[in-house]
Amino acid sequence: MRNHGLVKTFFAAAAFAGYRIVKFGADDDHVALATAPADKSIGVVDMLGAGAVDISCDVVLTGVAEVEYGGPVTRGADLTADAQGRAVVAAAGNRVIGQAMATGVLGDIGSVLLDRGVAA
Repeated sequence: MRNHGLVKTFFAAAAFAGYRIVKFGADDDHVALATAPADKSIGVVDMLGAGAVDISCDVVLTGVAEVEYGGPVTRGADLTADAQGRAVVAAAGNRVIGQAMATGVLGDIGSVLLDRGVAA
């Protein structure tokens, strides 16, 4: 399920798969894969991802986005990024990209209600 709000086009700092969590890159125009729970994630790249450096990609910044799960997730859980930019359950103190809208397991394409913050 998706219900995009604001979607912005950026350039990719590297190649990455679709449905992954991203953060700002080295400049205003680029995004990079979020690879740690401490990363300041900004959104989720759409299903196309980016095939190479400097390729344009669409990033969902608000609303409900589709995201690949990196492990078991229960709807309502706060989500953060794993080392591959997939959504995993956040521990206390982790930066959060949003809340899971669907239960799933590793490799599933689930939904996240984008709501950045820090897990309690």
